[in-house]
Amino acid sequence: MKIVLICAGGMSSSILSSRMTQAIIDKGLDASVSAHGVSSVEKHAVGADVVLVGPQIRYMLPIITQKVSPIPVAMIDMRDYGTANAVNVLNQALALIKETYNERL
Repeated sequence: MKIVLICAGGMSSSILSSRMTQAIIDKGLDASVSAHGVSSVEKHAVGADVVLVGPQIRYMLPIITQKVSPIPVAMIDMRDYGTANAVNVLNQALALIKETYNERL
């Protein structure tokens, strides 16, 4: 499972990415998470199961969604992003992947 986090420059989401990596290890999941700037979203979304967008660039959500379609895209909750709540963001990603997989069956 590949989770991609996108923010303005990739810096603020890298903190969340590091914490999510630990949450993935703690849960024993076979997954990876990476953080990138919005300018490289198409490159890094290749093979992704989900793309999560930082709230500071929520205005770009429709553009990002279009660029990476059919990969599911969602905005990260502002509180979870601001506090780097890795467990909540990981759960959001897992729920979106599950929802998308079930819809495609």
